[in-house]
Parts: sequence; C-alpha cells; structure tokens
Amino acid sequence: AIYNYDPSGEQELCLQVGDTVHILEKLEVSYIHLKEAIVEGIGQQEIIIPADLPLVQELGATLREWAQIWQDLYVANKTTLFRSVQQMAYSLIEYRSQIVSGTLPKDDLVELKKKVTAKIDYGNRILGLDLVVRDEAGNTLDPDHTSTVSLFRAHETASRSVDDRIQEEKTRLQNLETRRQTLFSTVHTYSLLMNLKNFVCNIGEDAELLMSLYDPDQSEFISENFLVRWDSMGMPKEIEKLNNLPALFTDLSSSDLMRQRLFLVCQIIRVGCMELKEGKKQTGGLRRPFGVAVMDITDIAHGKIDDEDKQHFIPFQQLIMSPLIPSRVIGENEPLTAVFNKVIATREVNHKGQGLFVTLKLLAGDLAQVRKDYPHFVDRSTAIVRKMGFPEIILPGNVRNDIYVTLLQGEFDRGKKKTPKNVEVILSVHDDEGNPMEKAIFPGAGYDGITEYKSVIYYQVKQPCWNETVKVTIPIEDVCRCHLRVMFRHRSSQDCELLFYGNSEDGDAFFNSIRSLFLSFNTLMDRPLDEGGAILKYLPSIINDIQTVFDPVELSVLLAKFIESIPDLQLVRQKLSCMCKMVESDLFRQPDCRDVLLPLVTDQLSGQLDDHSSKPDYEACVQLLSTVLDNLDRKDVGPTRGHVQLIMERLLRRVNRNVISMERSSPLIGYYLACMTAILKQMDDMHYAHYISTFKTRQDIIDFLMETFIMFKDLMGNVFPADWIIMNLVQMQVFLRAINQYSEVLNMYFLDQAHFEIQLWNNYFHLTVAFLTHKTLQLESFSQEKRNKILNKYGDMRKTIGFKMRDMWYNLGPHKMRFIPTMVGPILEVTLVPEPELRKATIPIFFDMMQCEHNFSPGRTFETFENELITKLDEEVEGGRGDEQYKILLEKILLEHCRRHRYLSQSGEELALLLSSLLENLLAYRTITHDESPEHRMSCTVNVLNFYKEKKREDIYIRYLYKLRDLHLDCENYTEAAYTLLLHAELLEWSDKPCAPHLIPRDGQHVWTQQELKERLIQEIICYLDKGKRRSYKLCPLLQIKQAQFYENIMHAMRPQPEYFAVGYYGLGFPSFLRNKMFIYRGKEYEWLEDFSLKLLSQFPNAVRMTSTAPPGDNISNSGGQYIQCFTVKPVLTVPCQFKDKGVPEQILNYYRTNEVDQFQYSRPFRKGEKDPDNEFATMWIERTTYITAYRFPGILKWFEVKSVSVVEISPLENAIETMEMANEKLSNLVQQQACDRSLSINPLSMMLSGIVDPAVMGGFSNYEKAFFTDTYMLEHPKDQERIDVLKHLIALQIPLLADGIRIHGEKATEQLKPLHNRLVTCFQDLRDKVEKHYGVITLPCSLTEGKKSRVGSVVMPYILSSTLRRMSTVSTLSNGSSGLSSGSVSSDGPSCLSSQESVPAPHFSFFCLLTTGNSCFSLFITVSFL
Repeated sequence: AIYNYDPSGEQELCLQVGDTVHILEKLEVSYIHLKEAIVEGIGQQEIIIPADLPLVQELGATLREWAQIWQDLYVANKTTLFRSVQQMAYSLIEYRSQIVSGTLPKDDLVELKKKVTAKIDYGNRILGLDLVVRDEAGNTLDPDHTSTVSLFRAHETASRSVDDRIQEEKTRLQNLETRRQTLFSTVHTYSLLMNLKNFVCNIGEDAELLMSLYDPDQSEFISENFLVRWDSMGMPKEIEKLNNLPALFTDLSSSDLMRQRLFLVCQIIRVGCMELKEGKKQTGGLRRPFGVAVMDITDIAHGKIDDEDKQHFIPFQQLIMSPLIPSRVIGENEPLTAVFNKVIATREVNHKGQGLFVTLKLLAGDLAQVRKDYPHFVDRSTAIVRKMGFPEIILPGNVRNDIYVTLLQGEFDRGKKKTPKNVEVILSVHDDEGNPMEKAIFPGAGYDGITEYKSVIYYQVKQPCWNETVKVTIPIEDVCRCHLRVMFRHRSSQDCELLFYGNSEDGDAFFNSIRSLFLSFNTLMDRPLDEGGAILKYLPSIINDIQTVFDPVELSVLLAKFIESIPDLQLVRQKLSCMCKMVESDLFRQPDCRDVLLPLVTDQLSGQLDDHSSKPDYEACVQLLSTVLDNLDRKDVGPTRGHVQLIMERLLRRVNRNVISMERSSPLIGYYLACMTAILKQMDDMHYAHYISTFKTRQDIIDFLMETFIMFKDLMGNVFPADWIIMNLVQMQVFLRAINQYSEVLNMYFLDQAHFEIQLWNNYFHLTVAFLTHKTLQLESFSQEKRNKILNKYGDMRKTIGFKMRDMWYNLGPHKMRFIPTMVGPILEVTLVPEPELRKATIPIFFDMMQCEHNFSPGRTFETFENELITKLDEEVEGGRGDEQYKILLEKILLEHCRRHRYLSQSGEELALLLSSLLENLLAYRTITHDESPEHRMSCTVNVLNFYKEKKREDIYIRYLYKLRDLHLDCENYTEAAYTLLLHAELLEWSDKPCAPHLIPRDGQHVWTQQELKERLIQEIICYLDKGKRRSYKLCPLLQIKQAQFYENIMHAMRPQPEYFAVGYYGLGFPSFLRNKMFIYRGKEYEWLEDFSLKLLSQFPNAVRMTSTAPPGDNISNSGGQYIQCFTVKPVLTVPCQFKDKGVPEQILNYYRTNEVDQFQYSRPFRKGEKDPDNEFATMWIERTTYITAYRFPGILKWFEVKSVSVVEISPLENAIETMEMANEKLSNLVQQQACDRSLSINPLSMMLSGIVDPAVMGGFSNYEKAFFTDTYMLEHPKDQERIDVLKHLIALQIPLLADGIRIHGEKATEQLKPLHNRLVTCFQDLRDKVEKHYGVITLPCSLTEGKKSRVGSVVMPYILSSTLRRMSTVSTLSNGSSGLSSGSVSSDGPSCLSSQESVPAPHFSFFCLLTTGNSCFSLFITVSFL
C-alpha cells in the first residue's frame, strides 16, 4: 500500500502504508502499487513473500519502525535525536531507491549494501532497537541455518562493529575542525601530484626507490608504491626522465587527507651483493635494505601549503648492518613500519646532504578530472599511483580488478647451522596447468609488470619482517584458474648450487618419514618449552596438505598421540590452541577422523574444566569447545549423533557448573552460555533420555535437575545484552525444549507418593513462570513488525510452556494442597500475561485450587487461597499487570466453574464477583496514578482502601492509608491527612499488646506496643490538625496540656470557614468512579466558587460547565461528552447532643457549622401563581435541596460522594418564619456580645437596630401582615394557623431583644451618636406599641447582660440559638387585637422581669471557661441556673 485507506464499507480493507496485499483481481485502483511476489499456502495459511531483495525488504521494515520512533521524538521534543533520525532515514530512502532501480554495477551494489547495513545497525543502536546480525554479504543471518556458536560470534562481531562505529562518530565530531569542514565540503576525491627531481646518495650499486603515502598513527600504507630504478652512477635508469619523474597519487578521499598525520615515505633498496664492496665472484642481484626517507605532508594535505614550484628536500637515513647496534640507531633488519616510525619520531637526521628533492601539489578531482583540468601537470609520462582501496565515489565504468599481496613476516629454523638463514621469497602467478602468468606482478607504479618477484633479503634473521606489498593483475576471466606460488630460498654470499627436492622417494619411504617425524615430535615434547611451543604453533598449518597424501585416520591417530605426549601441566594454552586448529582443519570434518580426535578433545577439556583442576585456562577451553560444537553443527560433516552424545556425557555437566560459578561480569560467560545452548540444541530426545540414564541414583537426578532449573532461571535474559534479540530467542527456544524434556523426568521419577520431591517441583513451577513472564517473550510490548517476525520464526513460546505447566499442575493430584498458597502468586502472574488462549487455559487452575482447599480444609472453605489471591492481585495490578479483558475473563471463567459445582456455587460466585470488584478498583487506581489530578488519585485510593476495610485485610488497608496520607501531604491537605491517620489509630487498642507486623507503619522499623503506636499516631495527628487549623477537642485524652492549647486556639485564634461546593460529573466521557455522580467538595481557605471552578475545569479541559443547578436529563447523562455542574452549598449545623439546650460559645458553634457535617442545602427561590405587585412575599417559594454525603466532613478526603438527595418546597409563610428566627438569633447574640465586651465597636449594633426599628424599612414587617395575617389567607390556608401564631410570636419576641439593644446602645453612645440614639428610642417606642397591641408582650428571663463583673479567668459568653431563644420566651400579656392577646406595657429601660408569683421554668446556661494559672491552662464547663 502506498497510501493509508480507511474502509467505508464491509467489503473494504483497512490499509496502512507498507501493508502487503495479495491482488486477486485488478480494477481501477490508486492505493496499491503492484509488485512481484511469491504466494505460499491458501486461506488463513496464505503467506505473501515479496520478490524484492532481502535488503530492500529490511530497508522498508526499518523505515517503518524508525518512523514511529521519529514521531515520538518529535512529540517528546528531543530535537537532536529527531534530526539525526531524520537524516538517517532520508539516507536509507535514497539508498533504497538506488538499489531498486537496478542500474548499479555489481561492485557498486556491494559497496552500497555495506553502507546501508552500517547505517541501519548504527541507527538501531542509538535508538535502542535490536541488533541485526549478518553474514559477510550483509544478509540477515537465519538462526535455523546458523550454528549457535556462529550466531553468538556474529552477535559479538556486529556489536563490536557498531560500538566502533559509534566511537568513530564521536571522535570525528569532536576532532573535526572548521577549516577541514570548509575545505572538504564540496569535493569528494583528490589527487596528490609529486615530482621526483633528484636523488643524491652515494650507493655504488643499482637501487630501487619505493615511494608511498603512509599514516604513522595507524602504521598503515595508504597507496601503492611509486617505483623508480636508479643506477650505480647516481642517475635514473631512464636517463630521459632526469629531473622529471612525476607520479600522481589518486583516489584520495577527504577522510584520507583529514588524518591527524600523513607522510610521504621512501624505501631505498640496494640491488647487488649481500654486502657492499664484495668481489666480483660474490652473488649479485640481491635486493637488500639500504635506507629510508620521510616527509610530513600533513599541511599540504590539509590545504595549508600550496606551492607547486617549491622543491622539498627529504633527508636520507641509512640503515646499519650490525646485530649489535644500540637502540637509537636504525638497523637494516628491523621491520619496515618500525623503521619508518623511528625515523618519523627522530627530529634530526644526520643526512650529510644526501636525500630526495621533490615538488608536491594537491589537486581536486579524480584521475579523469585531473587530466582534464591540469593537462600541463599530468600527461602520459606521469606514473599513476592508485590508492589501496576504493575511492569515496565509484563512477560507472571505473573497474578495478587488482589483488594486493603483502608479504608480512616469517619464521625459519636455522637447522644445523649456527646462524639463521638469509631467506629470499619468490612470488609468481601460475595457471591451473602450472604455467607462469607473464608480467602479472607489479612491485610499483611506473614500470611494467614482472613474472617473478623477489623479496628483500634480511641478513641472518630468524624472523624476517618484510612488509612488502605488490599488486597482482590478472584478467578477470582467468582469476578463478590461477594460483599464487610462494617459494623460499636461502641466499648466501656465494650461491654455487641450487638444489630442488622432488618426490624421488617411493611412497612407503615418504609415509615412514611422516611417522618418524611425529615420533620425533613426541620425543621433542620433553625438551625445553620453546621448541615444543613452536611445534604446537605450526604443526596444524600442514594438516590439510598432509592429509591429501596420507591416510587421514592414521594422521588423526598420530596427532592424538602427539597431544597425549605433552605433559599435563605444560604448554596448556598452546596445546589447546593447537587442538583448536586441528578441529578447524578438514580432518575433523570426516566422521572416522572425528572418532579419533573427539575423545582426545573431550578428555583434555574435561580435565581442564573439572571441579578439581588447579588453574584451568577458561578462555582456551571455551575457544576449543565452541569450535568443536560449531563444526558438529555443519551440514557437510556426516553423522554426528554419537559425537554429540560423547560431548553431552563428558562435558555438559562441567559446562553447566562453570556457568553457575562464573561471575556474570566475566567476559567469558557469554561464550560458555553459547556452548551450553549449542550442546542442548544438538541433543535429540534420545540424547536426553540417555543422559538421565547415566545417573546412578535417584538423588543424582534430583541434584542435576535442581541445579539445572536454578541455572536456567538465573541465565534467562541476564547474560546476553537485551538488544541481542535473536540470540536471546534462540536461548529461550533451546531452554523451552530442555524444560519440557526434564518435565517428563519429573512425571516419571518424582510424582508417586513415595518419591515426591516438593522442592524439585516447586523449582520447576517457578522456572516455568519466570520463563513465561520473561520480557523477551512479551510480544505485546513489541512493534507489529517485530511481533510478526518472532511469531513466524518461533511461535508464541509462552503458550507452549503455559499449556505444559497447566498439565503438570493437574498431574499433581493429591499433592496440589502442598502448593497452596505458595503457588497462587506465580499462577496469577501466568494468568495475567495478555494472551487470551493462555489465560483461558490457566485461569481454571484457580478454581482447582479453591476446590482442593475446600475438600481438604476442616471448615470446608478456601479462605487461605482467597487471602493470598487478593494480596498477590493487589501487588501485580499495582505493578502494571492486568487489564479490563482480564477482569471480564476471570469473572466469567470462575463463575462458569463455580456454578457447576455442588458446594462452591454460592461461595465461589461471591469470590468471583468480589475479585471483579477489586480488579475494577485496582485498575482505576493504577490508571489514575499517572493522572495530573491528585484529587482523582485520592478518590481511587479511597475506593481501594474501603474495599480492603470491608474485607478486613488490615495489612493492605493500612498500606493504602499511608498512600492516601502522602497524597494529602503533597497537596498540604493537613486536616485530611490527620483524619486518614486517625483510621489507623482506631485499629489499635490502649494496651501493652505488641503490634502485629502489618499494624506498624511502613516507614517505622521500631517494635511498638499498641498503646505506644497509638500515642505516636495521635501526636502526629495533632500536628497535622494544628497545621490545618482544625482543632478538635476529642482527639487527645492523654495529652492534657496540648488539649488545653487546642481549646485556647479554638476560642481565640481566627479560623477561616471553608466553603462547600456541590459538583456533578455527567456524561460517559468521565472515568467510572466519577461518571454520573455528584460529590460535595470542601474548599480550601478563602477559596471561592470561581477559583474552585477554574481549578476543576483545568483537570477536564474538554468538559462543558453547566449553567443550571437542576439535575440533568438523560440526554446529557448518556452522552459521550463531559458536563460539569458546580455550585455553592451550605452545610447544615448539627449540634452535638452534649450541647443541646445549652448556651455554647459562638466559637464552638462556628466549628460545628462547617465541621462534623454530612448534610448540605441549596435553596432556589421560585414563584407559584401570579406575582402580587403589592406584596412579592405572598408567592415567593423556596425549593430546598438537601444532600447527604457518605461520610462527615472533614474526613480522609476533601470530597465525598452524595449518597442521598431530597427536595422540599418551603412555603412563603415558612420562609418568613425562618427569616424572623435568623434575625432574632443574630440580634440576640449581638446584644450579648456588646454587653459582655464594652470595648467592641458600637457600629454593628447601630446598623442592626436602625434596620429594624426605622419606619423606612418596616416594609418587611408590614409585608408579612399583608400576606399572611388576613382573613382571606386564613380561609384559603386553614392549616397554617399554627405557623401564623409562630410568626406572630417571633415578631413579638423581637421587642425585648430590641429593648436590651437600645439600652446598651444608650450606655455606649458617644455625643456624636446621641441624635441617632434618640431617633432609635422614638422609633422603637412606636414599634413596641404596635407589636404589643397586636401580638402581645413577650417576656424573657432577666437579662444576662446586666451586672457583669470581672472574675478570675476569662468567661466566654454563650451563643443563644433561635430555637433556644423561642423556648425561653414567655407570653405574659394578651392583647385585645385579633390575636386574642391582652395588651401590656414594658419599660423603655428594658424588658421587665417576671414576678415571683408566676410559674415559669427556671432557665439555665452552660459557660465554657478557660482558667489560666502560671504556665498551666485548664478548661471547664460552668452551668448556671437562673431562679
């Protein structure tokens, strides 16, 4: 698919870019790009394999995977990595286009593949993706066709290569200079023109000058040699080239020139006698090292110097021919690179005027471009010196078929002579018939090829280091039939005869000589170690040649005897290395030879790896073992079953124990694990059965299985790096097969009653659970591309082992009870793996456990199983496992099984529903833990802890209490944090019983008694309450002083009263714990509705705020959106029983007005009937909604759900009564305050009195009369007579209250207020006359405001509620009016006291007092009765 496509009908496909679609019939379509493909299978088994090159397919898959990561990087604002991925992706897209175009030459395609794979591997590493392992051609390795050892080595190589690439990139970025970036930003290929003007040196013999470019930091030659032949007279061999010997070093890339140091080096070789000035009878034509010359051309390469006319002098350094030279002198027998590095390091050379004269110029472009741009510099006489490697850009038609042969070094025994030989190496190229290829060898540019190349001769050197490179050029059609011949020749000063040895002896003599040679080797092993080491080092190199003319089996026997002749503790590493090369030879691939060699190898390895071996060479051992296993896994080595069995018997246990004992940080642990995996992989079913049969006793089998199960569990995913996904999967696949094989051993040997091994079975189950839950196998966490690859190659290994584990559980029979409850948690882990088939297969194990415990427990319950399952379920879900599908499936399967059971139908069903409820709460809690809203997290936490409280799981309940406390502290909800801790304190007794471990807070290590812990918790609660300014007198029965301080704060410290808000969450868009529910929220200090609403809406930015306070309709509740309703509600005061009918200080009542409340009201005025223009009170009704919450405020949350809602309508008359009651209560208490504290400002009293007695505002009073005190109203509302009497009584009750207020006002009024006071007195007299006439005279007890004297301590006046005030009042005189009450009078000085003759109950008041003496503070109640 080349576009995304969303289907609009049932018959249409959903397409994503890159999806593969099998087209059966083509119509007009623009979403599909048709490509060649191979279709295998039909229907559900149909597999479509694109015909693209594997690399093209890999490119597509890589780009798809990177694209998602690229998008995530953009969202996460990781700019640097985002741009890096972008550049790499664009490069891969360009490379892919070039590959699929099909126009690239083969060589170019090979190079491009290297670039592509390097780019992919580098990108995968920096993005944390899996490592891709490849073969030499760059194709992804198939583990099915690759040995385990080779796969491991490929991973190591690939990982090292990527590491090197990353390090190179870091180094390049760090060291890149601005000048270099500018210089090499546009040109990719360069050439260096050098012209040799002269060579001044007195040699006296012919000479050869070999000039090349050299990197001293890498000790690496960059270019071929430029060869100049010089004669004995000091002139060029081609005299016409005198003073003009040009050479062009081509194909140099910017990276070549950007090296830290670059040198032009020249090696001068003398061609003549062995030693200078020997006689004419001496051997001539010998190539001998004579001297070197070096020049630093770094500045020229970097473009800092550019002067083609300047002649540079390169000083000549002669080599000394003496074996006894001091270290500072350069000898002729030293390796060539060492010579160059020494001269480069030497700052001054004593050249005595001898040296080379050259000119140098850096030219931009390749050979063709230079010839075009600089024809005056480069002509046909210019020697072209090629780079030993490809240029940075290879143009079409640029074909190279060069082979570079470098003669490095050798080692030659001196034989019977006292001094080493003078070795000359002769190279020549021959065809398959032995004929030499003419002029195929080029020792340097500037001359035609030669047929035979002779090396430099080093005088009497046992280990000559030549480091000579020649180019071999053969027609491409002849390459496959040619071979390179290397001959070694001793050259002396006088060569008189050259003997060539042929096959002149007969066959038997030759064979006997081979046998004698090996016998000599065996004897020689008793000699000093140097000679034995040399045999071990070089003997394997001739095996392949010898076996072509000698019986391979006999040769194997000879080799085995040779190895056995070596003393055990000598040359251990060399011996193992020699055996490793034997295994690598063709000999080991032949089964008969392997029969001889493999027992030798296993003997040597078992001796080394034995537990009692003193100093095993682990590195050499694993190298040998891995080579053996790698060869046995080949397809061309014949039958290997017996050989695998031998390795299994002799080495498997030893390898296992070495892996177990080896440190996980050891660099060899991976090699040993690869070897162990390789052994297990090559074992078949019969191997496993045979191996178990080799153990002598049942206890031996137990020991083996125990160590294997523990080892497997420890090794899975803990050795190979996480990005070695293929290696890890192969390991898991092999372990899976082994585990299944060993499970049969469990069933066979350890299942019956007599031989049941609980620990062995326990280890088996824990191993299978660890395997099944291992992160390498959790396919859901991978991309779809990676998931499909794993499923196609390995299947879902979790299902395989999960089904096996289920069968093993059911095999336990009566032993099952021994695994309850210990296996509940592990089985739960298995069932939580998000694979539907696995869940369906393993969840029934829970029912089986319930059934087992029910059958075996005395009480016929499954309580142990239930408690363990709840505990583990809480841990697992909190850890990230479990989902909604699991909840549904768990409930469904358990219900199905329980309902079919005779005895578990009811209890089992209860548990299934209980677990479903728990999962719902836990999943909501886990989902919301990452929510930005702490309120949501608190709500879910409370839901969970309430569940555990109901189930009496105090251990988990307390854990969630402290989670809730921490959330409150983070939000500075100190009051709620205190109430949360109070729930913990309530679980404790006032006793010296020790606390059970689960009762101790998670952050405490101390061992407490219950009383100690309770006191500690109460102290903490008090601190939180103090911070939250919510002091409760009930919390501190043991801490009197702190309690008294609380009382002091209650009475005198200012405490802002919080507002309460009703919040409704309507619509299906909210989480389940909020959806279509109403809550009452307790606001913070000074938090008003607008602020609270903004905070609420910020948590749900897509929510709509409702403007109506009425309950919403179904259209909103069932919609998919989010609607929030928010308004202020008033808490309903509930006076505690101990304060009823008592005068309680206002500060105490203020506390109860906003605390210890669970009822809240919202009043909405509305009209019934037509509006009366003369009196609006007559039709003004109140709709009062009362909300009751699940818990009282304050509590463990700042909000609680509304559990019940009731709505009542308040009639206009009832509303008037409420209004009058509140006015009287306010007036009464204001008068009390003014009387008690003369220092208070009189202004509030002035305002209240004016508002009541001034005729200008008496409209409210008269409105009640017009509305309710008429005959018409009474006829229409006969049932309201009692309420009307109450309203009249309340109007009359105002008079004595006003009288007291005016009296106190007169006492406190200043001269400026006298006019106001006089008016108040006049107005009050008129008002009193009217009220007493119509509604009677109300008498109160003698005023509490009279005669107040100061006393010890401070007395706080009680606050009189309206209900108390009405109860205390007495109607003393009835008026003659319609009310039927008689008239009476009262003095303006104040209300009259009742006469002693009248029988009136004596009222009483309770005073709340604080008594302070010294540093102590005490609290008490004083009750006073008035008689």
